[in-house]
Amino acid sequence: MKTYENTGSKDTRSGFGAGLEELGKSNENVVALCADLTGSLKMDAFKANHPERFFQVGIAEANMMGLAAGMTIGGKIPFTGTFANFSTGRVYDQIRQSIAYSGKNVKICASHAGLTLGEDGATHQILEDMGLMKMLPGMTVINTCDYNQTKAATIAIAKHNGPVYLRFGRPKVANFTPADQNFEIGKAVQLQEGNDVTIVATGHLVWEALEAAKELNDQGISADVINIHTIKPLDAAAIIRSVKKTGCIVTAEEHNFLGGLGESVSRELALTHPTPQEFVATNDTFGESGTPAQLMEKYGLNAAAIASAAKKVISRK
Repeated sequence: MKTYENTGSKDTRSGFGAGLEELGKSNENVVALCADLTGSLKMDAFKANHPERFFQVGIAEANMMGLAAGMTIGGKIPFTGTFANFSTGRVYDQIRQSIAYSGKNVKICASHAGLTLGEDGATHQILEDMGLMKMLPGMTVINTCDYNQTKAATIAIAKHNGPVYLRFGRPKVANFTPADQNFEIGKAVQLQEGNDVTIVATGHLVWEALEAAKELNDQGISADVINIHTIKPLDAAAIIRSVKKTGCIVTAEEHNFLGGLGESVSRELALTHPTPQEFVATNDTFGESGTPAQLMEKYGLNAAAIASAAKKVISRK
């Protein structure tokens, strides 16, 4: 069984900030827009070192999306930054009409997603954002798992022509993927080989999936663990290849089970290779105030929940 080392917990939003700063040095067409949350989005370094390419729009998220769409016409590559709730729900009309429908090359970068926003509570803990974004034609949707992967993804999406939704988070989480990784949009990452159950996870749940695999291994169950960092386009081939071997699957995400990774996987399975599936996700509910750890445990988004789901789905084979 392959093991992964946590090289030091870091917040994924800092990975975004580091990637954006690197882009600032290497690509003069990259511009950054922020809706009064520069520190929270870790955009300070870009602002300090490239002030002529940084635009503070204030608490006017819809205007920010319109400005970003307009900047693409002149060949700029705009990266917008605010909380995930304000990056999607508050500005859905502007994204749909001005960015997605027009195919504008805007990178919508969203921090503080999911329950792990913590104490700010349900009004800020958006759990439906990936569903909102993946339903927009032409929109690429990425949900990274750690600091290193977020940095790599931030750099990679600047080379992609078209709108992108990049989702990351606030809390410090395990940093375990390679610092020098090659981030390939739409290409799943095989983390561990196994024969009894497939576990596909995204975002903060990837590390929890690896921890669940350790627990299962101690019980004589081998898990195929796959990091699905790109929700759309989905690497269906990697998923089908795995379930043909294991015969069952668990999907794990910090998102509503309606509209998220699990539903995308279900569609592919239904069309190509019907397979028993269990969902680790929020169950059509809003969140609440609490620490990230408390909320992940209460809503069943941790290693224990993934291991339990794996044993349940194995029994359905």
